[in-house]
Amino acid sequence: MDFNITSLYNKMPDFHSHEEARSWFKEHYGDRFILKNSDEMEGERVYYYHLVKNPDVYEEYMDSLTSEVEHKITSMEPFESYSTIEISEDGGISFSI
Repeated sequence: MDFNITSLYNKMPDFHSHEEARSWFKEHYGDRFILKNSDEMEGERVYYYHLVKNPDVYEEYMDSLTSEVEHKITSMEPFESYSTIEISEDGGISFSI
């Protein structure tokens, strides 16, 4: 599965709504495209998704955030296991690597 952000950006169509963008990502990345949160910014809803690149590392990292046992992060691997994709109501896309 291709997780090169530049390649992903180049093959994306122009979206006109959040729903259109979400559907496209779900079609291409399935359960590796996960809604994490949404927020209101300047009167417009923005949705924050994780595009999971390394499911094993990502799951372990997410589990550690809810665990009562303290976990120490000793590498960048957990942060490199996903990219954050922001989608606005009008279909605007922003990537965080």
